[in-house]
This record gives sequence, structure tokens and C-alpha cells, in this order.
Amino acid sequence: MPLVSETTTASTIGQRPGQGVWLAGVALLAVALAGVLAVLQFVAGERSRDLTQWQIRLGIVADGRAAAVAGWWQQQFHTLAEIAENASVQLYMSELALAGGDRAKVTAETAQADYLRNLLQAVAERSGFAEPTPPHALPANVQRLSGAGLALSDIDGGLLAATPGMPPIEGLLKQLVQRTARGERGFVDLHAGSDGRPSLVFLQPVFALQGGRKETDVVGLVLGLRPVGADLFGRLAQPGETERSAETLLIRAAPGGVEYVSPLKDGTPPLTRTLARDTPDLDAAAALRQPGRFGVGRDYAGAEVLAVSRRLSGPPWLLLRKVDRAEALAESDRRLAVLLTVLLLAIALVAAALVAVWRHASSRRANAAADALGRSNARLEALSRFLRLVSDGQPTRIAAVDDQGRFTFANRQAAFAAGASAEAMLGKSLAPVPGPAAARPYEEMNRRALTSGAAQSEIRTIDDADGQRRVLRAEHLPLPAEGSRRGVLMIEEDITRLVEERERRERALGELIATLVAVVDRRDPYSADHSNRVAEVADAIAREMQVAELDRTTAVIAGRLMNLGKISVPSEVLTKNEPLTEAERRLVRESVQASADLLGNVAFDGPVVETLRQLQEQWDGGGPRGLAGEAILLPARILAVANAFVGMVSPRAYRRALSFDQAAQQLLSEAGTRLDRRPVSALLHFLENLGGRGRWAGFAAAPQAAQ
Repeated sequence: MPLVSETTTASTIGQRPGQGVWLAGVALLAVALAGVLAVLQFVAGERSRDLTQWQIRLGIVADGRAAAVAGWWQQQFHTLAEIAENASVQLYMSELALAGGDRAKVTAETAQADYLRNLLQAVAERSGFAEPTPPHALPANVQRLSGAGLALSDIDGGLLAATPGMPPIEGLLKQLVQRTARGERGFVDLHAGSDGRPSLVFLQPVFALQGGRKETDVVGLVLGLRPVGADLFGRLAQPGETERSAETLLIRAAPGGVEYVSPLKDGTPPLTRTLARDTPDLDAAAALRQPGRFGVGRDYAGAEVLAVSRRLSGPPWLLLRKVDRAEALAESDRRLAVLLTVLLLAIALVAAALVAVWRHASSRRANAAADALGRSNARLEALSRFLRLVSDGQPTRIAAVDDQGRFTFANRQAAFAAGASAEAMLGKSLAPVPGPAAARPYEEMNRRALTSGAAQSEIRTIDDADGQRRVLRAEHLPLPAEGSRRGVLMIEEDITRLVEERERRERALGELIATLVAVVDRRDPYSADHSNRVAEVADAIAREMQVAELDRTTAVIAGRLMNLGKISVPSEVLTKNEPLTEAERRLVRESVQASADLLGNVAFDGPVVETLRQLQEQWDGGGPRGLAGEAILLPARILAVANAFVGMVSPRAYRRALSFDQAAQQLLSEAGTRLDRRPVSALLHFLENLGGRGRWAGFAAAPQAAQ
């Protein structure tokens, strides 16, 4: 406020006191309103930033889940293409096409047909197209695609070979076969079978062995029918989920409505809920109208949510990721409420101070008014210091630059990292502060933020002045434009300790496992490297089965630790060069449970200890605890096959190693009784088709310590 002389003030008050009071009141009200509007605009900007952060978080998860679903979809066609491109399948169908469909004219037709059925069965069991239980009977007047299986048909829909339980090719399925015979793959979208399970049908053309890939070269088709469950819908779950209300859904358009394809968090099964598209603020309807959008809406239960959608590559569905707005913005709402209260109180204090100054100036001399104004300025300065203290109290580095790259704000952490004071940084260009080379990543992210108008995030790894590695998480947020000027808010957080702690835990676990394995290997030269070999084979089986990463690592770690309990077995039993007695065999078998007991108090990421306890369980329930089938953990079933295989093909003190063929025959004879068929099929496929024989040829060599 400008200062006026004592004479002018006295003259003005003496001449028109009523007008002076009115003008002062209007000015004070205008200042207060301007302050309130500025505070509300600031809070709105903070709210927009919080929503932008949630858009990024939801988008990252949505992209990851969309990729997982698309990968599963492509895997189904890859399975059918594996059959369609099999030379034996192409040869049989090519001969049959040349013979006009007369099987009697096909060379060794019976043998070829048997081979094709065995091929279909093996692929079905390995890839999930097999029906574990007989399908329910269908009413004669209802056509529903149900059950599971793989089949080969000619271009007219005639069935040539199929797995047990495959439904007949007729009606809707036959129409799709005839369309697919034009040379393009096809599918029947997700639907409820007669048994209520969601099911999909996939079709892949088979081209003549010596032909091209034109419509005229199609000689038959591969059909795949499978129920859909956790193998697909489980890919919607985000690992490490922290938000209680977060959910990922699959939706698709229905006549006049939106159909929820996947199971819902409230327990609703898939394909059983449809809502009208004109449901007020329905997030799924908005996603269908504008795929990829982010916004606030209502979910299927009427709750207000933040939601983002993604198109899927392949499936005719839309992926929707959502979280309850109340949970997502709870902390933000509290923070902004406190901030708004503090700022409004500050405005009230400033307004009160101005009123006090004005009232004091109206009754005293100009110098007294100047003193009051000075006190008011001191209060404003204190408020400014308070707001600066709040910013400097943040553990992150916060700075802002304009569109020319000049600093307009920097908190204490940002100034300390730059080696300068916050005041010295203001007005300076970005490049000279950290240096041209170090500034380039910041300038590039600022440019992308200003160009796209969206927040940019990345993880950076740098070396500090002492040569130490630092891991930084950076976010660059475009600021609302002020006239023709634009800016970017830069937030940088040091996450080095978090990253180092995670790496330290991983190293410690690896060293612990290596040490424990070495202890056992010193006592039994014939079992040296046995656990490492079992872990290697289990890893190959798990990768071939495409199991979840946690199941794979659990099987590998359990395999490396399975022989730890042998430290309680006498050395003379371990190195005995003749068949063991029943008591000695029982002692060796119980060593696996001893391994689990020794590791009972060790914290693993996965169920390593329980996997060891279930290692000796059998698929048909004949194990020590009576667990059977799917009740046995998947890592334990994988590890059981790997352990049996390594034990067969490795020499022992009392016998020679079996050949790969003998081991394969033994595994096949125990599949479905003692062992799960799927890991057995995956192991034999890897052994025969993916270089397993050459990779594991050294397993048959006797250990040097025993030679």
C-alpha cells in the first residue's frame, strides 16, 4: 500500500470521512476476495495434480494387465498354430484333400489318424484345452458350445480327429468353420456354456503342405474349445495390490447395455451382469464410448470411482481399471483441507491486520500508520516463512521452471542437491545449475510435459560426487498457464535405500541357499549338485508351463533346498554302494520333511516350506498327507516331476543312471497316478523339442569324488 503524508490524510479524513471509510472497506473486501480466489485456485491445482497422479498409476496398471490378457489370447492361437503347422497334420490333410475326402486313399490312414489324436491330446493337456471332467449333457433343442477339447476338421466341417469330450461340429460352430476356411483364423466370443462356465472357441486354418497361404490352399482347420477361469481372469489381478477397492474388469458392448465379462469383486460370476448404457455416470459406458479415457464416474455398485480404460490387442473386450474415489483421494482430501484452512486463516489474519492498520491510521498520524503497516508486513513475512518451511520440510526435491527453463521456485532439498541457495537459483536457467550434461534429462522431460500437457515420470540411476550409485524417482508436472507463460513442477525423490534394501535381501537369500546346499553336497558325493539340477529342471518345466513368476521362483528355491535335511542322515547311508534297506530308505525320504522343519522360521516370498512338505504327495492321493490333484501346490507338483527325473538319470552309489528314454517311459507310466500329467508333458516336450537332451547330458556322469 502506498504511504500518504499526515497532512493529506488529515485533510482527506476531515473533508470526506464517510467516503474514505467506504473506499477502504471496498478495497479490503476486494483484497480478501482476491486472496480467497487465489487460494481456491491453488487448491484446485493441487487437486488436478493428485488426479493426474492417479491417472498415471491406474494407466500403468491397466497397461500391464492389458498386455497380460492380450498375451494369453495370443497364446491360444499360438497353440492352435503349433498344430496347424505340424508337418504330419499338413501331410495328412493334404493327402485327404487330394483324395476328395476318401480316407481309404490316404497312406497308412489308421496310423496317421492315431498319431493326430495323440498329438491333439498331448497339446490339449499341456495348454489347457483338455476337459478334466465329462461335459454335462445338453438338451436336444438347445445349442451351446461347452466342454473343452481340440479337433481337426476338413473345410466343410467334417470331424477328422478330436480329443475326448469335444462337441460335434454343427450349427454355429460349423458356420464359423466354413468362414474360417477362407484362410483367416477366427473365434467364438466368450459365452456361458450349458454347464455355466465361460467358454471360448478358437479356429486356425491348416494350409496344404506344398501350398501357399491363400484361401485355395486351405485343406482343413484346427478347432480349440476351452473353459475360461483363473488362467485368464487371474491375469487381471495386480501383484502387490495396496488399494482395498482397486479392481480390474473386462467389459464388452451388449445390445443397449454394457456386459461385465470377468468376475466382479462383489462375488458376481462372469457374464452374469449387464447394465444399461444410459445408467447415469456409469464408468463402463463412458469407457465404451471413449476407450482410453480417464475420469470420475460410478461403477456397477453405484460407488464413485476413478477409472481408466484400455483397448485390448486381440480380444473384442475392453479393460477397465478403477478404484474408489474416497479411498484414492482420502489422504489428498485431508491434506488439501488442512492447506485450505491454513491459507484461509492466513488471509483472515492478513485482512485483520490490514483493518487494524487502517483503523489505527485513521486516528493517528501517518508515521503511526507506517509502523502498523510495517508490523503487517512482518506478519506477511512470517506467513511466507511458514509456507517456505512447509515446502522445505518435504523429503523430496521440489522445483519449478518456466517454459524458458528458468527457475521460479526451489525448496531446500532441491537447492542443496544443486549446491546453491534457493534464492540464488531463482531466475537462472536450468542448465548452469546442475551442469549441461546433468540437466539434459530434466530438460527433455520438461519438454515432453509441456508438449503433451501430461505428467511425465521415470526412474533415474546416477553416480553422485563420491561415485556412489543413486536411484531417483522423478515426476515432471505441467503447471497451469499464467497468461502466455507456462511452467513445469519437478519433483524428485531419492529411493536408493529402498532399492539397495531389496537387492540386499535377494543377495542374502541367494548366499544362504548356496551355503546350505554346499553343506549337504560335501556329505554325499552322489547327491552333489542334485538339488541344483532339480532346481534347473523345475525352472525349465515352470517356464514351459508358463506358470506365475511366484510359483516358478518358489519351485526353484525349494528345489535347491530340498536336500538340506540330509545333514541328519548318516554319511554311510548316503554313500552306500548297495541297495538301501527299508529303514534307510525311510530315513532318506523323511529328510525332505526335515528340510521343511529346518526352514520353518525362514521368511520366503513364496510358500517354499509348504512346497517341501508337499513334495512327496501323489496326484492320486497316495502321499503321506493324503493330498490329491489340485489340492497339492503347483510348485510341489512341478518339483516332484523334476526330482523324479533327475534321480532317474543321475548315478547313485548302488546303481547306474537310467537313459533319458527309460526315464521318460517311467515318468509316463506314473503320470496321472503318482505325478501330475501337465508338468510331465512339459518336461518331455522340453526334453525332445527344446534341447533338453543336450543340455542335461552331463547328469549321467558319476561325480568325481565317487570315481
